[in-house]
Amino acid sequence: MKEQVEAVIGEIRPLLQGDGGDIELVGIEDGVVKVRLRGACAGCPGAQMTLKMAVERRIKARVPEVQRVESV
Repeated sequence: MKEQVEAVIGEIRPLLQGDGGDIELVGIEDGVVKVRLRGACAGCPGAQMTLKMAVERRIKARVPEVQRVESV
């Protein structure tokens, strides 16, 4: 599962980097993917929306075992 999640994050990363941010996989625990938003994404007021609407949606679509994505 970790490799699948990393592959999806790899697809999302260039979009975030284009806006001055980045994303890092911290870990996966009981179907919960934990990520860290970095750069411009770390302090962005829209970060939670990006996390849920872009990151979580894509990961859950490709890796059905994932229940949710959280920022740590």
